[in-house]
Amino acid sequence: MRTYQDLFRTPEFTPLFLTSAAQVAAQTVSGLALGTLVFTATGSPLLAALAMFGPALAQLVGAATLLAAADRVPPRAVLSGIALLFGLGTAVQAVPGLPVWSAFAVVLGLGVVASLGGGVRAGLLNEVLAREGYLLGRSLLNVSSGAVQIGGFALGGALLTALSPRGVLVVGAGLYLLAAAVARFGLTARPPRLTGRASVAETWQTNARLWSSRPRRSVYLALWVPNGLVVGCESLYVPYAPKDAGLLFAAGVVGMLAGDVAVGRLLPRTWRARLGVPLCLLLAAPFLLFALHPALPVLLAAVAVATLGYSTGLIFQDRLLELTPAELGGHAFGLHGSGMLAMQGVGAALAGALAERTSPATAIAALAAASLAVTLLLAPGLRARSEAPA
Repeated sequence: MRTYQDLFRTPEFTPLFLTSAAQVAAQTVSGLALGTLVFTATGSPLLAALAMFGPALAQLVGAATLLAAADRVPPRAVLSGIALLFGLGTAVQAVPGLPVWSAFAVVLGLGVVASLGGGVRAGLLNEVLAREGYLLGRSLLNVSSGAVQIGGFALGGALLTALSPRGVLVVGAGLYLLAAAVARFGLTARPPRLTGRASVAETWQTNARLWSSRPRRSVYLALWVPNGLVVGCESLYVPYAPKDAGLLFAAGVVGMLAGDVAVGRLLPRTWRARLGVPLCLLLAAPFLLFALHPALPVLLAAVAVATLGYSTGLIFQDRLLELTPAELGGHAFGLHGSGMLAMQGVGAALAGALAERTSPATAIAALAAASLAVTLLLAPGLRARSEAPA
């Protein structure tokens, strides 16, 4: 496969693509609404950041208990069921008078389940497209995710001016239900990739096996930590510039989209391996400008340039695929997704806590500096030669 158009000629890719797009739209709209609702109710940058990104912390629990099921369950049933569950949970958050702590409890519970969904979706993508098409397919899903996020933030911002945050949450719930319907009626009923009963013990054993390889461990850390710290920077957009947060998020999505197209579609494979660390550094460096409080156009340009660096995720995912046995693909990528989202939650928590003691601008610059330092520490291990999957 050499073009995005080739992907849509592959059976099952189109419904998987549409399911993913509907879920991203739902998450974007409902996340912005919940963050606004919590910040309005509490005035706390920490709680506002956790409302948007903190639920990812719950994926650590799912990664430690549920991931063994990622390759042992029928993909269609799980993906449609999880989307339905998210729709119901988002509708509960929209209930008038629901306490803030109750909304957090619902979202954290959904975060645990989301870890399983990420593994099942990644494993199914690898099964549908096979090795030669995976990176191109992952690139297109990232590009579509970015485009949908741009529309989602724009739609969410417009809806927040016309409706209450709870009304926007109802819209998000409807989008989740649409995703459930597309998955149920669009995907083919496939058997699990592995047989046997999933268990917590099996999850721990496979996690240990995946973590035991030093090159694989370096790739996991590169996928998780620098990314998570930069998402912590982004989680402070609302406290930093309440009226312009939507524009900052949208600028970031534009940069992410452009980077994913360049890496996934345009760059030769030989170039990709060399750009992992430089793109990781680019992801963090422009956020240092927030400490200077520049004008909005400068900030928008800085965010757009920085988020080109999110495309480093494609490079390191391709490396992870090389280092992982095929039968563990769902589990391995589920661990990647859960760890990445959990670190995003950690980044949001760190950013919010630091912003409450200092200021949003100071916290953004501090997390960007930490991301740069982590990337430099990981760089030698990321340049090591590949080893056979084990």
